[in-house]
Parts: sequence; C-alpha cells; structure tokens
Amino acid sequence: MLSISHIHHVAIICSNYPVSKKFYSEILGFRIVAETYREERQSYKLDLAVTPNQQIELFSFPSPPARLSRPEAQGLRHLAFAVDDLDACIQHLNQHGVITEAIRLDELTGKRFTFFTDPDDLPLELYQL
Repeated sequence: MLSISHIHHVAIICSNYPVSKKFYSEILGFRIVAETYREERQSYKLDLAVTPNQQIELFSFPSPPARLSRPEAQGLRHLAFAVDDLDACIQHLNQHGVITEAIRLDELTGKRFTFFTDPDDLPLELYQL
C-alpha cells in the first residue's frame, strides 16, 4: 500500500503565459515560488503555492493542442479549491471580470459551490467548507 500524504501539485498547460500567470498569481492570489524559462523547450514553468504543501505548475509550450471538451472529457474533469467564504470569492472574481456560474448545492454534503474558468477555459471550482 502506498502512503500518500497529500497532492503535491497539479500541472496546467496554458496557451498565453502572461495572461495565465496574471490570472493565477494576481486574480487567484497564488504566491509565485519559482519561474523558469526552459530555452530548449521554448517553455515557461511557473510554480505557484496554493497552500504551504500544494502547488500549481503552470507550463507554456509553443503550440499546445486545445482541450477537447469540457467538463466531461476523459481525464481531469476540473480542479476544485476549498474556500471559507464563497460569496466573497465570487465577488472578487466578478470584480476582475471572471464570470462564475450560479451557486449550486452539493446534494450529498449540503455544501455550496460554483464553477468558473481560467483563461484557457479550464473548469475550476470553488467549494465552500
């Protein structure tokens, strides 16, 4: 049996590095840990701290293929972030031009959540604890 303690990072490939860097660091507020340009791959790698133990790795590549469909494409469906105040988070996103869906209620837990997308249309979720 493996002894996995937590998710270390989630890797995201973006189509417009400056736009996605601003979205994840300035709008979502994730702290930049490291930024590396890999000349041989013509690629940036940006490490962003979500929590002290969890990160997002944001990659850029010259011509990444588009996501096939959302959100029911095979593979990663969406990335969810836990929040304490869903309404305040929605207000913050909306003030920065990020459109959020109507708040939904998780029928299994009774918790409130909403979806929005990053600059590449990757589905993201805010889930109120």
